[in-house]
Amino acid sequence: MVSEQKKEEYQEYVKQNSPKTNLPIQMGKAFVMGGIICCIGQFIVNIAMKNFGIDKETAASWCSVCLILLSAIFTGFNIYGKLVKWGGAGALVPITGFANSVVASAIEYKTEGQVFGIGAKIFTIAGPVILYGIVTSWVLGLIYWIGTLMGMV
Repeated sequence: MVSEQKKEEYQEYVKQNSPKTNLPIQMGKAFVMGGIICCIGQFIVNIAMKNFGIDKETAASWCSVCLILLSAIFTGFNIYGKLVKWGGAGALVPITGFANSVVASAIEYKTEGQVFGIGAKIFTIAGPVILYGIVTSWVLGLIYWIGTLMGMV
């Protein structure tokens, strides 16, 4: 009986102290933020192809590099955090969000030194992504190789 009452009190406490969000508005903001990032990326690709004569694949690679660089710079100047606060998942999901999380952890732990601060903590975020990317690539490559041996590919 007492534990049920405590659960209800706790649920009421959580309800009172949880931030109130309007889901349709948040989804709209995320859509706009993601769209802006994609438009910037497309602008970079178009400029690279038209002004520098780069092929589409190379222009896409340069686009990724430029978006990562911009994200790192904006994180360093504490601008990207404000964009994430406004745009939510629209700013966190693309490659820029990953760059932001890596740079933010490096900035946060810089006081602990180059090796044990930045060097170690930067892989708190990047490490699992790199690990699962490599493992997934290896597994898919193995499946592809077996498929070619069996004449399926």
